[in-house]
Amino acid sequence: MDAQQRQVTGRVRWRKFAVLAVPGFAATAALAVALAQGALAASFAVSGQEFKVSAKSLEGEGFAQYGSVDQNVRGKLLPVAVTAIRKAKINDLCQSVVTSLPGLGDISLKLSAGTGDKPVEAENLFLDATQLGGDATFKNIEIGRDASTLDKGPASAQGLQDAFGQQADRVQMTNMRQVAWATNAGSFKLSGLSMKIGFGKQECF
Repeated sequence: MDAQQRQVTGRVRWRKFAVLAVPGFAATAALAVALAQGALAASFAVSGQEFKVSAKSLEGEGFAQYGSVDQNVRGKLLPVAVTAIRKAKINDLCQSVVTSLPGLGDISLKLSAGTGDKPVEAENLFLDATQLGGDATFKNIEIGRDASTLDKGPASAQGLQDAFGQQADRVQMTNMRQVAWATNAGSFKLSGLSMKIGFGKQECF
């Protein structure tokens, strides 16, 4: 609220936003130790491949973000920025992953959905990303909040005590580009789903 008790909406470009988020990764070592000691439990072991996700737009209610780590089956710890959204609508969603096989070369799997007038809908969405780009507008954003006290995102969207966190009532993203280790959701409705697999590199961006 401003001095006249009017609601203030903030707009933050992701490049500047990433700079603000840097302190959150100072907690990565502590997160790694906590995970190794069983204080944090990974929801599943991630594969050895990152994948790309893009979207024309995303509208979300209940946004939270904090630093964490994923773990693969070899026990390697992978630092990520977890973006958690209670309810999300996504237009023109694309997901791609490229696998290189000896003797065959690159094989691409590419998925698209929400390309018509029916967007992809998700609840309790978690994105474990290593890169994130685009433009974003937030409503009532809180930057620098203790990650263990986040309460606007999904119920389990909290990090470690004393770690960097941020949250907002709403988020709107356009031209989203993301490289991630994992995505999970309580529900994920993919309207107009299309999946293709073929030789060569066929990526979302």
